Amino acid sequence: MTSAIREDEKSEFAGRTYLVTGGGSGIGRAVALALGAAEARVVVAGRTPEKLEETVALIEKGGGHALAVPTDVRDPAAVDALVAAAVDRFGRLDGLVNNAAGNFVAPGIDISPNGWRAVVDIVLNGSYYCTRAVAGQLRAQGTGGSAFGDRDVRLARASGYGPLGRSQGGVLAMTRTLAVELAPLGIRLNCIAPGPTETAGAGAALWATEEARAEVLATVPAGRFADPAEIADASLFLLGERASYLTGECLTLDGGQWLGKQVYGRTAATAAH
Repeated sequence: MTSAIREDEKSEFAGRTYLVTGGGSGIGRAVALALGAAEARVVVAGRTPEKLEETVALIEKGGGHALAVPTDVRDPAAVDALVAAAVDRFGRLDGLVNNAAGNFVAPGIDISPNGWRAVVDIVLNGSYYCTRAVAGQLRAQGTGGSAFGDRDVRLARASGYGPLGRSQGGVLAMTRTLAVELAPLGIRLNCIAPGPTETAGAGAALWATEEARAEVLATVPAGRFADPAEIADASLFLLGERASYLTGECLTLDGGQWLGKQVYGRTAATAAH
């Protein structure tokens, strides 16, 4: 499935520049490709140069313009250099997608302090470093802009996702705080909470067997996983002018997964059959 780009989206995003972290695969790549198809200029960041270059090649194959900048978002100096490279190449920035993430699936008591720090550094600190750097550039330009975190904040209450869930809860709190602080500058910040999404990386790792896949799928009333392109469609909405009065919010895209659990009797999805 590919993101469906409307003609008005092309006119809206054409000539604008967006930075996508974790843009080498999965949801990050889908967002980058959707932006490229909408005629935006795209800067993709991540720690694997080869994957970033693949994303750039796909965007350029479709006639778009893109730049790959290998970056460790845990390093604030590297993030500053990333923003500088984007502006040097394209002259400006108009928005940010904080998509870089990492996790160790284990009970919190079994995660080492180093493992905890690694996840928090990528998800929470990395999102802050990127948001701070991009917001500073937008303020210097005097243009305003938009940013959002691709964060499944529902994991803040999920067993086995300790550092990731807590970090993503922190991203949501940070997003809402900065949404208030940056609104006078015309900068909007929102979050997306995607449910189970069909990706080769994180998705495949979370349901590595057919049995695990079936167990996850049984929790989704819609009866299927999300396609990354569906998350990308929502991303363009949040980045664009149709969401011009929306800030500090979290958009849940999970096929009703968070609604589908109940304590007594059958779930609504089961009862319908």
